[in-house]
Amino acid sequence: MNKVLLVEDDPRVASFITRGLEEQLYQVKNVSKGFDAINEVMENSYDIIILDIMLSDISGFEVCEVLRNRKIIVPILILSALDTPQEKVRGLKAGADDYLAKPFLFEELLARINAQLRRTEFSTGVLDFQSYAGVKINMKEQSATRDGKELNLSSRELKLLIFFMKNRETALSRIAIAEAVWQMDLDMSINTVDVYINYLRNKVDKNFSFPLIHTVKGTGYMLKNKTNESQE
Repeated sequence: MNKVLLVEDDPRVASFITRGLEEQLYQVKNVSKGFDAINEVMENSYDIIILDIMLSDISGFEVCEVLRNRKIIVPILILSALDTPQEKVRGLKAGADDYLAKPFLFEELLARINAQLRRTEFSTGVLDFQSYAGVKINMKEQSATRDGKELNLSSRELKLLIFFMKNRETALSRIAIAEAVWQMDLDMSINTVDVYINYLRNKVDKNFSFPLIHTVKGTGYMLKNKTNESQE
């Protein structure tokens, strides 16, 4: 369950957002002041922060700047009635990842939240993801090899391999793969994931002594060095 810190001092707006997100199975904590938000983030972990600008103590801009100065990298989505281009630029310069003006449709807010979480999911994982079981990824050159052999991956295949490498030895559902690699709520066919898995297998596993990409029945796929198990 993803944890959301909602920094909003209008009780009606806070209740509306909280109710909608909880219906989508998010865990929401609401604070109404900027200093409370800073203390909350320093003491607890959150997956995303929804931040109003006009607060009663300090502005959301200042909250954002303080958190970024303290090396807090949680995605911040500013939600504000201030919707001029200048205010949006100021928010992004303060360290926000996105900016949505009030009034807003809840569906758009939810879509933006999900987009930020997908980006976070794709960018996080094991820190040493660039090397595993003979596979090496060169991020600077945007290329990959296995046992020294160039794999010649397309950009999408490389993103897929990076996601596997960051989440290696973990069963990944097709939906999780699609949201992380395609960064959309499956407007595409779910079969697209299977098609690209086959593309990747043909380059990562074919003509090598054992497969790394395995089918997990009832779940999806896993990248794992399982030399004693056959590819399904």
